[in-house]
Amino acid sequence: MIRFFAAPIAAIALLTATAGGALAEEFDTRDIMGGGPNFFRSGANPIPRTTVNYSGNYAPGTIVVNTSERRLYLVLQNGQALRYGIGVGRDGFRWGGVHRITAKKEWPDWTPPSQMIARRPDLPRHMKGGIENPLGARAMYLGSTLYRIHGSNEPETIGQAVSSGCFRMTNDDVTDLYGRVSVGTTVVVLNNN
Repeated sequence: MIRFFAAPIAAIALLTATAGGALAEEFDTRDIMGGGPNFFRSGANPIPRTTVNYSGNYAPGTIVVNTSERRLYLVLQNGQALRYGIGVGRDGFRWGGVHRITAKKEWPDWTPPSQMIARRPDLPRHMKGGIENPLGARAMYLGSTLYRIHGSNEPETIGQAVSSGCFRMTNDDVTDLYGRVSVGTTVVVLNNN
């Protein structure tokens, strides 16, 4: 068994040593097996997560989605909020209202709803959770709707209007938000478009 792993590890070590310091700093062997620094990302976040002043009239712990800004706010104490970049529904798929998170799932399976299958018959009928799954690393389900706040393996869609009504976040951001909220959290969706 040790011989089985010895050759690949030696090859990686040789590549790292011969490629120079720059490659050695960027390459992490955990990326091969999963769990390395790029495990939750497939590119840089175009809209970095930040703490901002927030004057909305919502209780701390409330999630406020502003579809026109393409931002999600987690309301904090003392007039502040964590602001995340999100992808929102394209024209005809944006919506508004107040719901609660009714379920949270890590690496969720994806079953496209019948409405989506009708528009896109080429889609798989079911996809197991994992890095290639369109729901990404985490999903938070919104009330009795078909919609979720979920991760995405396409960071270039953050800040865009491309979904069928769900709210996309980078896997890094959705994992951060997931750890901060619980089932029952109020989600306010503002759609001023």
